[in-house]
Amino acid sequence: MSFGAAPIGNFMRAFSEAAATEMVSQAWDLGMRHFDTAPLYGHGLSEHRLGHALRGRARDEYIISTKVGRRLSPAGPGTFDSGLWVQPPPFAARYDYSYDGVMRSVEESLQRMLTDRVDVLLMHDVDRYTHGEAQPEVFRQAVDEGFPALVRLREEGVVSAIGFGVNEADVCLQALRRTDADCMLLAGRYTLLEQDPLDELLPLCEKRGVGVILGGVYNSGVLATGATEGAKFNYAPAPREVLERTERIHALCRAYEVPLPAAALQFAAAHPAVASVCIGSRTPEQQSGSAALFETAIPDSLWHDLRDAGLLRADAPTP
Repeated sequence: MSFGAAPIGNFMRAFSEAAATEMVSQAWDLGMRHFDTAPLYGHGLSEHRLGHALRGRARDEYIISTKVGRRLSPAGPGTFDSGLWVQPPPFAARYDYSYDGVMRSVEESLQRMLTDRVDVLLMHDVDRYTHGEAQPEVFRQAVDEGFPALVRLREEGVVSAIGFGVNEADVCLQALRRTDADCMLLAGRYTLLEQDPLDELLPLCEKRGVGVILGGVYNSGVLATGATEGAKFNYAPAPREVLERTERIHALCRAYEVPLPAAALQFAAAHPAVASVCIGSRTPEQQSGSAALFETAIPDSLWHDLRDAGLLRADAPTP
């Protein structure tokens, strides 16, 4: 289980400095040693807080992953769109997938995080979800201009592993075909509700030894809350068919007294290509609860029943 550092960048709600440090310290005490952040998260605030919270711990004892593809520049408060980030520092984010942009972005991230190296560096959001019709050109620039910078940083020892962090499995496939990426961070596409990456992506990653970090394993909410009123699926109100499928999965979980989110977490982690599941928690209680869900005993018969009901692919690995 990895620590997703978007929440301590004030994602949708403000954290105090003390609360952010407490979340990182608790994650450490729970055994987490991989911390994932990005310049976008709080417009630099997440990286800054993470670096300060980890300061004083032996650098070889933990892994930091961060991202490139956006540069931050000074801007007056209220002069830029902060999106879902609450009370961000006065820095506007702009896309930059160029060679120089990547190099400068990494240098700035190292300064914010008070470190001299990054363990995992990911090209961020080169997908249609983020860029729409401009995605093909963005992807081209990221691969042709930005990725060579990642390769150089890997060769120089500034980073240990390089790859992509995106929301779409087919973009991961394109990246694997065009680059020698070491890892992929895929958000929301391999879950109890979505298993298309079993077709090509996950087998290819397993074959090539490419580690996969999974985010969004609750599909942004519905697999944590169940089919409740207002449940979210991929950051939008869950459609009826998703609610119905979720309720069928939940009903089988209830029959075995297994919490739905425990099944969601453990299913995602079970594929041999998956190196870690990244969870972003908003409170210490959520975080300790997620850690406990990983330890929940789940009988094999639940997975068999999910397959028999057509709710789980026959080729999906299970714990």
